[in-house]
Amino acid sequence: MSNRRIKNVFNMFVPTRIIFGSGRINELHSQNLPGKKALLTISNGKSARESGALAKVESELTHAGAEYAVFDKIMANPLRSTVMEGANAAKENECDFIIALGGGSVMDASKGIAAMATNDGDIWDYISGGTGGGKPLVNAPLPLIAITTTAGTGSEVDQWGVISNEVTNEKIGFGGYDSLFPKIAIVDPELMLSVPSKFTAYQGFDALFHSVECYISSAANLMSDMYALSAIENIGKYLARAVKDGSDLEAREHVAFANTLSGVVMTISGCTSEHSMEHAMSAYHQELPHGAGLIMISKEYYTHFINKNVCPERFIRMAQALGLKDADKPMDFITALTQLQKECAVDDLKMSEYGIQSSEFMSMAKNARETMGGLFMCDRVPLSDQECAAIYEKSFK
Repeated sequence: MSNRRIKNVFNMFVPTRIIFGSGRINELHSQNLPGKKALLTISNGKSARESGALAKVESELTHAGAEYAVFDKIMANPLRSTVMEGANAAKENECDFIIALGGGSVMDASKGIAAMATNDGDIWDYISGGTGGGKPLVNAPLPLIAITTTAGTGSEVDQWGVISNEVTNEKIGFGGYDSLFPKIAIVDPELMLSVPSKFTAYQGFDALFHSVECYISSAANLMSDMYALSAIENIGKYLARAVKDGSDLEAREHVAFANTLSGVVMTISGCTSEHSMEHAMSAYHQELPHGAGLIMISKEYYTHFINKNVCPERFIRMAQALGLKDADKPMDFITALTQLQKECAVDDLKMSEYGIQSSEFMSMAKNARETMGGLFMCDRVPLSDQECAAIYEKSFK
């Protein structure tokens, strides 16, 4: 099972108009906007204002003759309650489309806001998994434009978002509807120049693991492999440069490109249980950045599957893609991965610094399966709760 031949079948539908390149935020006004008044969503931090990105988008909307209202309450690992507050803001301001200006959290929350601006009840009614109600959306969401200011989630080109329930400690994917694909995605690396070094690293590794997981996934196929390997190669070559010098525009461009590729690959293949395991970590510890959590468990997670002899040739190919050209054994991937983490100064992240305790590991393992069990179906060999807990334990610092 673990070494079976790649599938030569796939479905691909990515209807988002992607506008990629430095300075291309200046073309927003010339696009065919999907409405007359936007709810312009940003984070609850200072970056969108201090970087000038918000003022630029506001100017572009004014140039286009579109009205807007700003919603600035989205935090990292966006909450169910914030999504509902944003949906109410869209209704109260009579907005007919959404513009998400920010990173993955802003784009993820905005997909929920777009859906709940047109549907009754609470977003958790429409969440599948955990305590979610599992109801289908009745009405089409408001159309969405995604303007990404980070290179991490690929959310600008997919139809999913991840929402946290602060009451039940659940963090679950929402979406899957074709109508939740952004109508337009603007990927302008100049908007990423001000991202701090450590967050550049966290986000870059999130993008990397999207492609790594999709490459070793049971859902991998000819098309997803093409995207995944190109993304891995670009991150391997350029992420450390972007981390060390945030003003390196060439490096920013290539990491942004890799991130967008990783967003697309998730629509063709599927992530594995690593993402479920991290979502459980940050569901219980809201302050933990998603990318940092992935880095913490990555070495032990992939070593587990290598030791199970899962697709060894794929781990060798990924090691080569990361820059270890003479790789000839699966553990070379771990060597290349840990070297990149060291170059990006994220090789010594500690769970304990975010309040995680060893007594939580089995609870997190069960939470990962209960909330996002679908990703475990993409593992090429089964991963038990006990094995998940052991991976957490071996990763613990």
